[in-house]
Amino acid sequence: MRIVVIGAGAWGSTLAELARENGHEVSIWSRRSERSINETIANCELLISAVSMKGVRSVIEQISIATPTIVTATKGLDPESGNETALPLLPSQVWQTAFPESSIAVLSGPNLSKEIQQGLPAASVVAHPDQTVADRIQQAFSSARFRVYTNADSLGVELGGTLKNVIAIAVGACDGLQLGTNAKSALVTRGLAEMIRLGTYWGAKPETFYGLSGLGDLLATCSSSLSRNYQVGFGLAQGKTLSEVLATLEGTAEGINTTQVLVKLAAAQGISMPISTQVDRLLRGEITPRSAVGELMQRDSKPESV
Repeated sequence: MRIVVIGAGAWGSTLAELARENGHEVSIWSRRSERSINETIANCELLISAVSMKGVRSVIEQISIATPTIVTATKGLDPESGNETALPLLPSQVWQTAFPESSIAVLSGPNLSKEIQQGLPAASVVAHPDQTVADRIQQAFSSARFRVYTNADSLGVELGGTLKNVIAIAVGACDGLQLGTNAKSALVTRGLAEMIRLGTYWGAKPETFYGLSGLGDLLATCSSSLSRNYQVGFGLAQGKTLSEVLATLEGTAEGINTTQVLVKLAAAQGISMPISTQVDRLLRGEITPRSAVGELMQRDSKPESV
């Protein structure tokens, strides 16, 4: 296939290399490219969007020709949409709105780019309600070192990769405070409960969050210093300001924007998101990491299933 990857960052470059290894003709477009985006994607069979959430709309605005199949590999929530009565848009929904005739798929999973670039084995999920479309994308990227599964629950797969970034900030702070394995395990588990609670409200299937794009991605992001969102929480726990942390960060920590959008939604809809709420307060500078932990530990006692 003729494949174009939008975004020359770590993830975009990694996906381009995986596709090349399978014999596909691959081009990468970024803001620094000499050719226009329309020239690059002309006659493209598969378009991969690997830009940050804040760059999605600006990229779409530059495209005037449609591509049959678009795969979004962005993890975030659109800050320009959503209010007290409407859910914010996910990357796939932004693309679908702009190109209603195109088939939009989602690629997400526990995929730390640097590990994949080193040749270490990894697995991911491609989601689309049409199995034929999902199979085609699966074959484009699957290899002996990158195993790709399919899933019909596009919403759940996309939300899993998005919501886990908020929990990763909390876990980074937990490790930065050296609170131990017990605390970290509890935080990850209760964080997953928050993801499922919001995800099912959104309309996703709860079982999707126990898969690679949910629990799998959550574990990877919360256990590796390669995770940018983890680095944000860890840095804040070390006494740095958010500006100081971001100044040394390679790439975008999508969890920062996601937290702001997510907490507004949860508050408007009355959805209990205690960990996400404390992360939001932490990012705003309204509370210290240790105080946030204290407030979580002092919440009213309740059944685990609630």
